[in-house]
Amino acid sequence: MDLIQIYECFCDRTRLRILHLLTKGPLCVCHFQEVLKEPQVKVSKHLGYLRTRGLVTTQRSGNWIIYSLPANRAPELETNLRCLQDCVQSDAVFTRDLTRLDKLHAGCCEPSEVFGVVGGR
Repeated sequence: MDLIQIYECFCDRTRLRILHLLTKGPLCVCHFQEVLKEPQVKVSKHLGYLRTRGLVTTQRSGNWIIYSLPANRAPELETNLRCLQDCVQSDAVFTRDLTRLDKLHAGCCEPSEVFGVVGGR
């Protein structure tokens, strides 16, 4: 994987937030909307951007498209994702996102693959 491609994806705050959430497990667009408090169009645009560059993968589950990080990540991507996780520890926006994600997990009922079988938290 090309480093320029990774950094192009990392140069947007919304994409960083999406990637950070995906380090915790797979999610669908509606979950990103709820956690990020962003409209579906914006979330989908960023997910599409990440997908075409190979930073996220998808899996269909009925009517749902589940987004996740690639199972076999390039070392460059893995290193940068670890760096992202370290760097956002004191950022209030990323902390709030994880709090919202935890609340979403507690009340989630659709699709079951997101927080269960596919490898959620």
